[in-house]
Amino acid sequence: QVQLVESGGGLVQTGGSLRVSCAASGRTLSNYIMHWFRQAPGKEREFVAAISWNGGSTLYADSVKGRFTISTDNAKSTVYLQMNSLKPEDTAVYYCAANLYRIDPRPATQDYWGQGTQVYVSS
Repeated sequence: QVQLVESGGGLVQTGGSLRVSCAASGRTLSNYIMHWFRQAPGKEREFVAAISWNGGSTLYADSVKGRFTISTDNAKSTVYLQMNSLKPEDTAVYYCAANLYRIDPRPATQDYWGQGTQVYVSS
């Protein structure tokens, strides 16, 4: 069992920055690949980024590449998503997810989910 708790969402202006966090707990966390997804109102949940706990493997959605950075703090069992140059279209609920063994951009393949944190980007 893995528990995921997101935090750090809020309101930011276009062009601003925000960092969201995902505190993970549970057994054998190192076996899981950590993902960030987001879901805007009326839209499907979409992949944002993923990372292995050792940071050796990462993947980004094309829409955030060069603007967002995913990272881990193993000592804190926390995954971060640093979001820079934010745009109104980045407005969404951001979810942390864990996939046993592999990076996979499909929401249906994730094993555990957090409750989400809301990010608003004003124009």
